[in-house]
Amino acid sequence: MKKIVIFGGGTGLSCVLSGLKLFPVDVTAVIAVSDDGSSTGVLKEELDIPAVGDVGKVLLAMANVDDDFIRLMGYRFEKDGTLHNHPVRNILLAALIDLKGNLTEASKYMSKLLQVKGTVLPLTEEKVELVGHGDLEDFFGEEAVSENVKDIKSLTYDHSFKVNPEIAGKVKEADLIILSPGSLYTSILPHLITDEVRDALAKSSAPIMYISNLVSQPGETDGYTVRDHVDALNFYLGDRSVDVVIANDGQVSMEVSDVYREKEQKTVVRLDRQEIEMEDIEVIAGDIIRIEDGSIRHDELKTAYLVFSYLMR
Repeated sequence: MKKIVIFGGGTGLSCVLSGLKLFPVDVTAVIAVSDDGSSTGVLKEELDIPAVGDVGKVLLAMANVDDDFIRLMGYRFEKDGTLHNHPVRNILLAALIDLKGNLTEASKYMSKLLQVKGTVLPLTEEKVELVGHGDLEDFFGEEAVSENVKDIKSLTYDHSFKVNPEIAGKVKEADLIILSPGSLYTSILPHLITDEVRDALAKSSAPIMYISNLVSQPGETDGYTVRDHVDALNFYLGDRSVDVVIANDGQVSMEVSDVYREKEQKTVVRLDRQEIEMEDIEVIAGDIIRIEDGSIRHDELKTAYLVFSYLMR
């Protein structure tokens, strides 16, 4: 069975994984743990643990259990009080960190409960914060970085830490490395600014694939084309670079586009195919957009099919 390692975090990664689990591939998802918002940020500060939110989302995306169990794990407490806005999955992961000793072992136990096909690994076991360095000031935390990308020259973490040692072994065995869609500067690049991940990628002969975002993220990638995303990734990849890109070439209705532009300040990411191919990067384009309740999403099955077809050449 072919092996894939995919780096990312958040909704974009979860969407891709929910499609890949339908194909006969061995998937390892590596998750950034520097999120500092919402329930995740509260638990991170109160319990001094790494961010568990994206790990929980990914576990649910890869789960093979009944819908009621999925809804239970995703349920957020609505009443005012200590548990307000905390999803059940986050509470369980936080408890399992105490019981099992770290987030990796907590994730492995949750994987058994959810009958996950594959492996979920946090980037580190430590509580870490993303730091953006600008000419005039530094920006601490993912939210601050996301809001000030235009003023940031480089990314680091607030302290040195040990990267999960299992990641290098998984990358060594991989037939394909994927950089997932998602927040470019706060979900994808946080992996690539670690020496251990860059070194593992440099030693790997597996091609590196980027699954492009469908829409821009306000404050982070305003006006970015697919090529702009690739350039940002290559800047941090060190001795490697992106070999192949999966991107959307399907059309989005003017009605949906206008809503995104006016209400969310987001625009559809343009595929500048010729500019990418000029860099000897293969482009695999397809109509991989799905509209769900007025929101633009990757079509899980179509996207995963393109990945699998490339892998099985």
